Amino acid sequence: MLNLDFAPLFLELAGVPAPAELQGRSFRPLLQGQTPSDWRQSMYYRYWMHKSHHNVYAHYGIRTKTHKLIYYYSDALGQMGAVDETYEPEWELFDLERDPCEMKNLAGDPQHAAVFGELKRELHRLQAEVGDQRYVKDVD
Repeated sequence: MLNLDFAPLFLELAGVPAPAELQGRSFRPLLQGQTPSDWRQSMYYRYWMHKSHHNVYAHYGIRTKTHKLIYYYSDALGQMGAVDETYEPEWELFDLERDPCEMKNLAGDPQHAAVFGELKRELHRLQAEVGDQRYVKDVD
């Protein structure tokens, strides 16, 4: 469940239909101990405030129950408030079961190439689903 699932839940409980443009989904079944077979297994996010506030490079990523894949595109892209500096993009992959503190980047590890590829495809699918665009250097 994600923060964007709360509005659809509240609307459902109030008997009001959720607008089609809401990205979330009511998690009422989860509260009743039922997980729908089509419940999301991953979530997409984007942090665009490049080097601003938290000194974190601009990036987007995907999180599943077991892994996190992050693409640091490291470019302000002209966003107001972001620091106008560009750095070389970088991938990070973490096994959250074995490395919950995200200390060992597995993105370049050949033993994790299959998981990396699977998560990258899911990342791009979710980007398209929410209408976000890939960074120009993020190619298959």
